[in-house]
Amino acid sequence: MSDVTMTCAPRVGRMPWSGLLALFTAAFAAVMTELLPAGLLPQLGAALEVSPAQVGFLVTGYAVASFLAAIPLTALLRGLARRPVLVGALTGFAVCNGVTALSSSYAVTFGARVLAGVMGGILWAMLVGYAARMVPAERRGRAIAIVSAGITVALCAGIPAGAALASAFGWRAAFGGLAVVPVVLVGWVLWKVPNFPGEAAAARVPLRRVAVIPGIRTVLGVTLLVLVGHQAMYTYVAAFVELSGGVRTSVVLLVFGVGTVAGIWVIGAVIDRFLRVSLVVVLAMVAGAMTVLGVLAGPGGTAAGSTSGGPAVLLLAVAAWGAAFGGVPTLLQTALVNASGQESADVATSMQTTVYNAGIAAGSLAGGVVLEGAGAGALPWTTLPLVAVALTIVIVARRHAFPSRRRPVG
Repeated sequence: MSDVTMTCAPRVGRMPWSGLLALFTAAFAAVMTELLPAGLLPQLGAALEVSPAQVGFLVTGYAVASFLAAIPLTALLRGLARRPVLVGALTGFAVCNGVTALSSSYAVTFGARVLAGVMGGILWAMLVGYAARMVPAERRGRAIAIVSAGITVALCAGIPAGAALASAFGWRAAFGGLAVVPVVLVGWVLWKVPNFPGEAAAARVPLRRVAVIPGIRTVLGVTLLVLVGHQAMYTYVAAFVELSGGVRTSVVLLVFGVGTVAGIWVIGAVIDRFLRVSLVVVLAMVAGAMTVLGVLAGPGGTAAGSTSGGPAVLLLAVAAWGAAFGGVPTLLQTALVNASGQESADVATSMQTTVYNAGIAAGSLAGGVVLEGAGAGALPWTTLPLVAVALTIVIVARRHAFPSRRRPVG
């Protein structure tokens, strides 16, 4: 493809749906690859002859690799044309998921997960910017929303479907499917996703200049606290559900996913007018849900069957947790962009991506330690104080990070 074609501006007209849906599917596949082990703890543990906590560390390894790779590899690859980088990341996903599907060794599986995490770090650092460049400026928000919806669909339908597929045909079939999807995506991307040139060195905003903008570090701190707390519980939700006796993990994951869709829909309707209030409400909902789940687990949180009388309450608490958490990423990303200003939004968002991966890694690690030491019933009590601290910061930080009135972006 010629340089002239690569650098042409997007034309005003209909949305490039096919290309955007390809990026949507890439986001879907990335989330599925990262979080599917959380829904397959018993099967993976039995096949690889390891404990549920060690299976959870497969999520930790992926997230640590994404965290460590995102900034240096993005900096290294920023000068390259975008489509070859995207194709390379998708090809890496296909190979790593294929190895996972065939492996019977925990060490080999862990290594494949680490390499997949590297691919994830590259992918997430470029997806939002790619979507924004495919459309005129007045349609960037809609394009980014379409691509980001891949995350929600993965949580709502993908993870439960993967768990159901694994129950019916085995966990290898689930990862085998995740190896095929990126292969199809490569052809789709080459066909419908335009190529763009890399960034010129002179146009790159240094990270250190963005990090000191008032409000940035506060929003990133809240992001970290929320993700650590959430992931400590979510990674090992299958182990927690076993305490309930009578509720399938796939059902719980589906309820959580449906809740996230409802949460995103509601937040989308009110975010421009009530960002601060909305964030306070959803964090309070997460804290409330964790309290209910902790109480259901019973004193000490290790008595098997202690939640046997409350499957309905369990599902209601999970639905509230999903609905609340569904709106959290959008609220935090919007708060970050408001604090950074439009000229620094891309750099600030890349920093938040790194923080997300750090939170996922730390949360899955902390949850595994708690699971091994205190049992699955202690997981909600691990999440609760972290979310409570995040809620307190949001309430207090009303000047720059989470102002009462939205400041204009720019």
